[in-house]
Amino acid sequence: MAFRICVRQAGRVPLAAGFRRGTSRTSARHASSAPAAARPNLSAEQLEGIRKAASLPTPDPSEDSATAALVSDQMPYMVPTYVRPPPMFVKGEGCYLWDVENRRYLDFTAGIAVNALGHCDPETAKVLAQQSKTLMHTSNLYHNPWTGSLSKLLVSLSNEAAGSTTTSNPPFARAFISNSGSEANEAALKFARKVGKTRSQDGAEPKNEILSFHSSFHGRTLGSLSATPNPKYQAPFLPLIPGFIYGYYNDIEALDSLITDRTCGVIVEPIQGEGGINEATPEFLAALRKRCNEVGAVLIYDEIQCGLSRTGSLWAHQSIPTPPSTDINPDIVTTAKALGNGYPIGATLVSEEVASAIVTGDHGTTFGGNPLGSRVAHSIVTRLADRELQAAVLEKEKIFRTHFTRLQERFPHVITEVRGRGLILGLQLSQDPTPVVTAARERGLLIITCGKNTLRFVPPLVISEEEIEEGMKILEEAMSVVFKEGENVEGTYLKGK
Repeated sequence: MAFRICVRQAGRVPLAAGFRRGTSRTSARHASSAPAAARPNLSAEQLEGIRKAASLPTPDPSEDSATAALVSDQMPYMVPTYVRPPPMFVKGEGCYLWDVENRRYLDFTAGIAVNALGHCDPETAKVLAQQSKTLMHTSNLYHNPWTGSLSKLLVSLSNEAAGSTTTSNPPFARAFISNSGSEANEAALKFARKVGKTRSQDGAEPKNEILSFHSSFHGRTLGSLSATPNPKYQAPFLPLIPGFIYGYYNDIEALDSLITDRTCGVIVEPIQGEGGINEATPEFLAALRKRCNEVGAVLIYDEIQCGLSRTGSLWAHQSIPTPPSTDINPDIVTTAKALGNGYPIGATLVSEEVASAIVTGDHGTTFGGNPLGSRVAHSIVTRLADRELQAAVLEKEKIFRTHFTRLQERFPHVITEVRGRGLILGLQLSQDPTPVVTAARERGLLIITCGKNTLRFVPPLVISEEEIEEGMKILEEAMSVVFKEGENVEGTYLKGK
């Protein structure tokens, strides 16, 4: 089925031909006021559905909706790796999404911190169209103009942001371009193992252990999964790759015993996203850097979710306040998500010392660094590195925090903490946030969770003050319904839990 969707100025999205239009708010209200004789056998469930449709701007699609019909038709052919809420989105523009039922949602998720420049960004679409008509793929057996251009841009901008453009030993020297965050981390883990081999003397203990931390998330491929100590993700796939050990985030005292001469690498998120928007302290990162230097281990920062200006600086670790003489620079930084604004691409930035350990044949990729993805990412990174955009991110953080303070004052027993920086923020709740997510969605706002009972806010970096105000008004209403008025709002899904 082909979707032909366009957005009118009024923000209404005509449905694809062949789809039955969902009940509008107006028609639902008319239906609820229709004479009883027209539908004499309405069940309590049907009456509740009518009441809900009449009172909510974006009620979840019903079981007899066009959305449900599509889901029922398609789901039998999909591996059941996700449980999704009922709406099916068919159109995006800026900070908004539209579903099959022709309803608009304000998006505070940005595809899990991916659409930093908003949905269907016009400039990105233009670059995609131009390059797709020029050259899309050649494989890495041949040169193309864009893989190297993107690598040079990432390295130069990263060193500039670190204030190291004129030093003889800048933090970053080269980049490896891949297709995703998991692949970027796989490359980093392999590079750390290779460095460990070069630094391990003949007859000495193998240098192959990798340290990661509880509440982290580094991916679902077998290597990155081995670095993600969460039984929910690991248990079905045991045994994992040997040589991974785990510590507790921000626990400085344990580092001497965890990072030893056997350690080849340490991987850590400066801000844990999936784990609950937890921030690494400056002292913790400084201690990691110091201990890695002492034993010759590679320090890897996973900035896949928190990087690329989401905290107001190019990389999250660069916005952490540290004394001038304190070194927290990594040997490797991994990135993806916002790098393609929806196009699948990842990158692994490495120091010259790490790069010198890698030789031809040590690693590779068929699709990674293709001309299409590299040109798109080049355009996106150039825009995300803009100082005005980064300054605006910090101003938008203040707006969010003002609203969070008011919410916390209104629901002091529910909101226990506000965490994060820039536009990667979390509200820690004292109870399950799923009903809040549902209530917000049915009022036109998309939010997601992370960690344990944490609401996660990772909107497009281009979100406006008016859109923040709109979204926070909806969130307050949703929380009022769930926590104050006592209405039962359960999490709802189609063909799932």
